[in-house]
Amino acid sequence: MQQHAPNAIRNVALIGHGGTGKTSLAEALLFRAGAVQRLGRVEDGTTASDWDPDEHRRGFSINLSVLPLEWDGHKVNLIDTPGYPDFLGEVKCGLRAADAALIVIDATSGVQVGTEFAWQYADELELPRAIFVNRLDRENASFGAVLSQVQERWGVRCLPLHLPIGAEQSFRGLVDVLALRAYAGEKDEPADVPGDLMEEAQSWREKLIEAAAEADDDLLGKYLEGETLSDEEVLAGLRRALLARSLVPVLVGCATKTIGSGPLLETLCRLFPSPQERPARTEEGEELAADPEGPLAALVFKTTADPYVGRLSYFRVFSGTLKADSQVWNPRKQAAERIGPLYLVRGKSQTQVPQVTAGDIGAVAKLAETGTGDTLCARERPVLLPGITFPEPVFAAAIHPKSKGDLDKMSTALQRIVDEDPSLRLERNPDTGEVLLHGLGDSHVEVALEKIRRKFGVELEMTTPRVPYKETITASAVAEYTHKKQTGGRGQYARVAIRLEPLGRGEGFQFVDQIVGGAIPKQFIPSVEKGVVEAMQEGVLAHYPLVDMKVVLFDGKDHPVDSSDIAFKIAAAHALRKGAQDARPVLLEPIMRMQITVPDAYTGDIISDLNGKRARVLGTSPAGPGLTTIEALAPLAEVQRYAADLRSLTQGRGHYTMTFDHYEEVPAHIAQRIIEQAQREREAQRA
Repeated sequence: MQQHAPNAIRNVALIGHGGTGKTSLAEALLFRAGAVQRLGRVEDGTTASDWDPDEHRRGFSINLSVLPLEWDGHKVNLIDTPGYPDFLGEVKCGLRAADAALIVIDATSGVQVGTEFAWQYADELELPRAIFVNRLDRENASFGAVLSQVQERWGVRCLPLHLPIGAEQSFRGLVDVLALRAYAGEKDEPADVPGDLMEEAQSWREKLIEAAAEADDDLLGKYLEGETLSDEEVLAGLRRALLARSLVPVLVGCATKTIGSGPLLETLCRLFPSPQERPARTEEGEELAADPEGPLAALVFKTTADPYVGRLSYFRVFSGTLKADSQVWNPRKQAAERIGPLYLVRGKSQTQVPQVTAGDIGAVAKLAETGTGDTLCARERPVLLPGITFPEPVFAAAIHPKSKGDLDKMSTALQRIVDEDPSLRLERNPDTGEVLLHGLGDSHVEVALEKIRRKFGVELEMTTPRVPYKETITASAVAEYTHKKQTGGRGQYARVAIRLEPLGRGEGFQFVDQIVGGAIPKQFIPSVEKGVVEAMQEGVLAHYPLVDMKVVLFDGKDHPVDSSDIAFKIAAAHALRKGAQDARPVLLEPIMRMQITVPDAYTGDIISDLNGKRARVLGTSPAGPGLTTIEALAPLAEVQRYAADLRSLTQGRGHYTMTFDHYEEVPAHIAQRIIEQAQREREAQRA
């Protein structure tokens, strides 16, 4: 594949609801352009895009794929993205490398929740976009119904560039509204416009010309004066309108039969913006032209981990030229990187190239410090591009090794998979000691563990995380303990008297020394505090950590020979446990702050469900057309698997964020169950 100038490159992300045919459409475009010799099928696992074994087994896309092709002197970098919400991180990465989006809609299903989210993601990056109505050959497919839905949802700026010829099983081609030409069959052979479509095509053509004129003051003047705009003027106006997002062309076809693939490629090349028309901006707001001779600025938008070649980093060059066997600078990490061989990638195939220029997409192996979202530039001309904003994880799983051998390799394997997918987050819970992998859903975490097994040979299991309960006291108590031990030689002696007082929620721990008259020598006071702190790690109800309490050391006694640091530490620990039992201990649970956004129609169901989860609804507020955000506080124990509940309640149309807010006392009847369960587990461990 030859090198292309920036004005001849198109970077287009395919986005939309899961199962609408994005991968099949990418395959049809590759086949029509001659980039692949046979038309692959998702069902057979033979597409250029879905080459990962996990994708073959599940039957849908998990990873983004870069799929370059050449058409009419242009290079089109298709970026095929997953449609399922668990893999939203890949969509965000793909859109960051694109100059425009193609939203794919199933003609039998119309606008779905994934369609709405795809539109929203394109809005966030101010990306020009078009719509491709796919599967018009299916039973119950209706272009008219989809167009009405689209225009009702996003306005009359969504204008058909193509009209379908025939419907359902009789769908056989399309009419190019602008050119008033028809294309029929799987090879998009030129044909006459059917008589029954000519009037409708001319009507839509007039609306397209009007949209083109409104995008340019000079054209608008000519149009209003009744002058006829030339084809070149109309095309230029439509390009401006698309770039300004005042026009969303609607195209049609059937990907599996390749109907409409040729006209779609023509549209991508003639109407979609080039990198030159969408210059990047640095984090400081400086504009960067897509100039191969400009300062180097490349963004790594995806990282994959390979057990043999290590990291493979996919990048988009926004300015300048990245050359093989060169030195570059990562300004975010403040680290130099050695660039080895460079590759153009199509699915899993790689072609080595000497350089990648502004506007294009490539890959490089074995970058030491650079991760997804990092910039590569020249050290003498530092440039920092905005990174990639990933959604907050909403699902957590506790990860356990299947064997001792897996335990030894678990940490490294988990870290490598998190490096590959930054929408995953890894942590060790300090209270429960569990290793937690956070993701965007259960499938997201399951796929990550499958990748670890396949790539690194490490078998890991996932379970529901333990809730990090805590304990506290609700009354004051005084406790005294004397530690005395005689072993024949030097003995151990220490007496400690303490007062326990409850503190407000979240105030932590306070230790107060009120010893007077040297009842306990000063050198032993730190040992008393240490004994108290260590004893607080296991409470007296269910062995959860004690928090939010003040311990006042007010009396004690030492022995001139037998007292020691260890003796006072032991005495303090016993006194703490004794006092806590007398201070009306209670169990605390983490309370999460939730913001749940759903279509208005589901608000009542969501609030009812939250009430059943012991949640406290704080209020509701509008979140856009037809959407409501519900803010609530809920116990973590009730909402650990809320992602699945919300998906079920809203047919996948809701989304939420969840962050820790505070600890709160567990209701007595629930606390008793938790305490009994903890005792059973402790007895089982001793057995």
